[in-house]
Amino acid sequence: MTPFPHMPMEGIGFTVRGIPAPQGSKRHVGKGVMVESSKKVQPWRQDVRHAAEDAMNGHLPFEGPLEVVVTFTLPKPKTVKRLLPSVRPDLDKLLRSTLDALGSAGVYGDDSQVVHVAAWKVYGIIPGAGIIVRVYHPTAEQVAA
Repeated sequence: MTPFPHMPMEGIGFTVRGIPAPQGSKRHVGKGVMVESSKKVQPWRQDVRHAAEDAMNGHLPFEGPLEVVVTFTLPKPKTVKRLLPSVRPDLDKLLRSTLDALGSAGVYGDDSQVVHVAAWKVYGIIPGAGIIVRVYHPTAEQVAA
């Protein structure tokens, strides 16, 4: 626990270890119950949530508009020759699972606060993600537009 959790922070940065998993469709299992189609989503969301909670260190959730920067590192299959993972999983679905996990970790109250995102998929030896969440301060040009 940080000694001053009520003091506003401008942002956090942290690393998540684990296999990034996309949040895709949900399926109906009866009586109004919906479940994730992929069994890989829940472990990824837990990995993100735990790393984010550690990074927040007891601070209150960020308020106002936020920017999120994420680099997803995926394991490279031995037979693949391409430089970048221009195949599944889809980047937008990886973001969906990750942004939801950040919200459940108390990084922000709602993922609607995220007004700017920069994200990449790369291959690497250690799978996971590097994540930065910070208060968004638009430039003068953006404000005037």
